Amino acid sequence: MSFQDPASTAPREPTVAEQRARRDAVRREREAELAAQAEAERKRTLRKRILIGAGVTVGVVAVVAVIYAAATPDEVTAQCTDSNGVIVDDDYCDSSYATSHGGYSSGGFIYIGGSSYRYNYGGTGTIGQRVSGGSYDAPSSGTSVKTSSGKSVQRGGLGVGGSGKSSGS
Repeated sequence: MSFQDPASTAPREPTVAEQRARRDAVRREREAELAAQAEAERKRTLRKRILIGAGVTVGVVAVVAVIYAAATPDEVTAQCTDSNGVIVDDDYCDSSYATSHGGYSSGGFIYIGGSSYRYNYGGTGTIGQRVSGGSYDAPSSGTSVKTSSGKSVQRGGLGVGGSGKSSGS
């Protein structure tokens, strides 16, 4: 016979090897689907954790920014100090006072007669004592800086602006 008639011919039973191969193929297909679902679930969980972490990070940064903004004073007191950190009269940090006494100012420092002077922002103490705390970095531009005698300090810490000498003690 050169061909089989599908209407009258009965298909043969698959062999044991063919049955095993079909079962293995179905099992591998099922395992691949389960692995793909597990991988999709893992990626979804990871993405969710990353988004939550990013949200928490943004929240923490916002809280820190609010605390910093609330803690940053609108007005800071500047203390004129010598090179040893001892508080001196405010005139020594005035660039016009320095030039009238043969000195000059450069890079935030005032030089008079071989000694250097600069402002400490936010430190405390009295004339003749070492300054306690504060920073030698000028505060942000939105902050008002005044000396203990009430003079306004120009931005950047060079010189003293305002109405001149006060009538101290």
